[in-house]
Amino acid sequence: MTDDSHPARDHRTYGRRRVLRTVGGATAATVALAGCLGDGEDDLIPETETDREGTVPDGVAQFRRSLERWGYYPDASVPDAVEQDWRLDRLNTGTHSAAKASAAPLPDGGVVFPGDTGYLVALDADGEERWRTGTDTGPDARGIHGTPAVADGRVYVGAYDGVLYAVDAETGDIDWETKLGGSIGSSPLYHDGRLVMAVEYPDPEGSTFVVNAEDGEIVWEDPEGRPTDHPHSTPAVDLEAGRLVCGSNDGLLYGWSYPDLEFEWSFETESNDNDGEIKGPVATYDGGAYFGSWDHHVYRVNLEDGSEDWSFETGSLVMSGPAIDPTLDTVFVGSHDGNLYALDAQSGDRHWSFPTDRPITGCPTVYDDRVLVGSKDGGLYALEKRSGDLVWEVDNDGVVTSTPRVIDGAIYYAERAPNPDPEDGGETDTDGGGYKLVAAE
Repeated sequence: MTDDSHPARDHRTYGRRRVLRTVGGATAATVALAGCLGDGEDDLIPETETDREGTVPDGVAQFRRSLERWGYYPDASVPDAVEQDWRLDRLNTGTHSAAKASAAPLPDGGVVFPGDTGYLVALDADGEERWRTGTDTGPDARGIHGTPAVADGRVYVGAYDGVLYAVDAETGDIDWETKLGGSIGSSPLYHDGRLVMAVEYPDPEGSTFVVNAEDGEIVWEDPEGRPTDHPHSTPAVDLEAGRLVCGSNDGLLYGWSYPDLEFEWSFETESNDNDGEIKGPVATYDGGAYFGSWDHHVYRVNLEDGSEDWSFETGSLVMSGPAIDPTLDTVFVGSHDGNLYALDAQSGDRHWSFPTDRPITGCPTVYDDRVLVGSKDGGLYALEKRSGDLVWEVDNDGVVTSTPRVIDGAIYYAERAPNPDPEDGGETDTDGGGYKLVAAE
């Protein structure tokens, strides 16, 4: 292993209620806005009696955990204070501003980190590298931005070379690879021995595929090439509603029946000074599809017929994907306006919002009592999920656009390279790291 890839240890402690910024007035403003409901018990998001559970296939670890893409981990906890255990150097070195991929757990306790360098890197829990497997791409070609699905002893991931890869989780050997299109920026969905994958073409066009996970053979492709116009969005499946949904840069949310895969409907977002692009992951819950759009709105769309149930207007583009907590009946989603919003899943009303200093483009994740989210201000934030109050913040040199994950009590996340293409003559910095945080002693 070279010095570039070896995770250097750096123990830094970040405590509860750590001051966010030292600029005059910023801290007071943050505290005032962190939990807009107030501090009283009656102002917390109420807990809800519900029997709704996400569909989590046995033995499968994938982006947002469930087929519905909730990003909800009720059995995991976020520590009261954290310190850095190790850093994986030069995981992300490119200039592409899309959200970076996230770590996924391996069956025997390790993790795998994808990078925009085009490499998958498998690590032991102590940060020692097991294997490193390259795709036919690199930082100039945008590498890997999707988060892998881990199942059947394999790591499944798409890359910007348009290839879907199946990599042996133990050895790092490529078992099969299937060329699907021009590029793949979304994350695969694994269900019942098959992989659902949104694919991009350079015209721009797009399509959706179902691939046999055993051998990489294509089982189905949408006959009309839907979604069109670069589907960065990651698809979701809702077995109860019998739907597969995915968004696209054309501003449309597409809905198919599932598992028979007949096209059913499309929903069009508003067009302002853009096409209302849907770039983030879609989540499904209680008969609705939840997603953000570049038209500044967060939507709930009825899964049955594709009609709008409600929309919530933020202050800017929405590229973040939603997380859903069924015990609170609440949707958590970020915006380019810098806020993380907690919205009532039934009405779209705001419970609270928490401000950061720059856009939130990655997805939040929800745990037993807390929410984790990264921001382009370089912060990774832990918040109390019922109030929106800050627990702690970790500052990074690069922007945090990956989705943070708690795995075996530790927090894994990645950053974009801090300054890969300086616009104002500043010093170039292409070392975007992958991190492991642990509970502070």
